[in-house]
Amino acid sequence: MKYEGIGVYILFCKNGRYYIGSTDEIGRRYVEHQKGYVKATKNLLPVSLVFFQKCDTLTDARSLENRLKKYKSRKIIEQIISDGYIKGV
Repeated sequence: MKYEGIGVYILFCKNGRYYIGSTDEIGRRYVEHQKGYVKATKNLLPVSLVFFQKCDTLTDARSLENRLKKYKSRKIIEQIISDGYIKGV
């Protein structure tokens, strides 16, 4: 899978939990996570990129990230990953 650009992403962490984030360049950001440069995930390595959805702007990506974080439901997050997209966007 090759992802690039602005968007929202979901990582699967070694503790079995998901991390949701947004970025202006997913390739760079994923490498930062993998190398332990991101405080929120550095103790949860390894991480796997399991979902990425492109957005037009970083503002749109941040808004979508906040919406996903409000769900606080593993079932919903796993459904999004399974579907491969976020409904209603």
